[in-house]
Amino acid sequence: MGMRVFVKSYGCSANLADSEVLLGCLLKAGYEQVTSILEADIVIVNSCAVKGPTENRIIFALKNLPKNKKVIVAGCLPVINFERLLREVRYDGLIGPAAGKTIVSVVQRVIKGENVIELGNALDSKPDLSLPSKKLNPVISIIPVNYGCLGSCTYCCVVFARGNLRSYSITDIVHRVKKDLRAGAKEFWITSQDVGCYGKDIGTNIIELLYSLCNIKGTFYLRLGMINPNMVQPILEDLITVFHNPKIFKFLHLPVQSGDAIILEKMQRFYSIEQFKDIITKFRATIPDITIATDVICGFPGENLNAFSNTLQLIKDVNPDIVNVSKFFARPKTMAAKMKDNLVDLREIKRRTTETANLARKISITKNKHWGGWIGDVLIDEIGKKPSSWMGRNFVYKPVVIKSSDNLLGKTMKTKIITTFPTYLLAKIC
Repeated sequence: MGMRVFVKSYGCSANLADSEVLLGCLLKAGYEQVTSILEADIVIVNSCAVKGPTENRIIFALKNLPKNKKVIVAGCLPVINFERLLREVRYDGLIGPAAGKTIVSVVQRVIKGENVIELGNALDSKPDLSLPSKKLNPVISIIPVNYGCLGSCTYCCVVFARGNLRSYSITDIVHRVKKDLRAGAKEFWITSQDVGCYGKDIGTNIIELLYSLCNIKGTFYLRLGMINPNMVQPILEDLITVFHNPKIFKFLHLPVQSGDAIILEKMQRFYSIEQFKDIITKFRATIPDITIATDVICGFPGENLNAFSNTLQLIKDVNPDIVNVSKFFARPKTMAAKMKDNLVDLREIKRRTTETANLARKISITKNKHWGGWIGDVLIDEIGKKPSSWMGRNFVYKPVVIKSSDNLLGKTMKTKIITTFPTYLLAKIC
């Protein structure tokens, strides 16, 4: 067709996977991928709306696109805040998340001059895992194992875009991993809104899936995506056991969101602080070096100084390697947006966010110093930010930077950590 497309992605790893499929389907249909908006005939923005600042950034980018480009907004934003898109930006097409091969017909209609809105299947779509995909990184395969979740968090708007739980079969996922393994992938991201939900709609679970994937022949690594504490509790012992498999990165993303019991209840998170701490304690008992990542929201309605202090204390008690700190922003249609009592002042939210981030950074510095002098294998999975540099991951998914003029992408290198930083480790090749 000769038409050139540019795809820009925002948000989570599931959204990145969706973008790979959108691009793969378009390439198969005869479109050409370009790496610059200026070169493109059609610009596809695969959007995210989980946080207010991300939405604002996307809106700003859309407003500043060249007027001579056809623009399609895909992903969560058209479903979550359709009204704002109508009010503020120019577009030629709107399509929901996980559109799959539907993108081809939408693009064709847009080229013909139609203004297309395709949001009807956003809550039940589940594109076939066998659809073509264009990898953003040839070493990393991002595999969404389910769409939707079983949560009802009062602050979350993603449920309105991703809908109810829809899991892929273990057979389909195994087939996809084998296919991407043959194509050269070495690292597989097992992702969804909550991987702990996986399979509950089709009579299986994440433990059975992980064992099936670990049984695939070949050299590769699995990174388990975010899993909520209430989903871990019933399968805790089994999850720890399967984590000992050498094919699984010792990396656990367990979002807590608040260290205060009252705030957790208002958030409808369905676990206690004690349960969260118990999960981490039991993982560390048998995998002491495991990387623990968690998420915290500062300034949720009703979070007084005591509640905030409880969150800081929990972080000090648990010492997670990574704390993703977010300011509370009321999102459209959520229960939290209707909580008008005891709102936290925006300046206070900013102060609490800064204090939490500073604490998390201090802990990261201390945790990473532990890795000074470590010698071991690192899978190189990214091109570094600086010339002649590469980024890799060790067995606990710690980011390791290596300097080399050789092409190391996809290779496993034996390294020694020579310097540690808050967010990464610097190594030399042994």
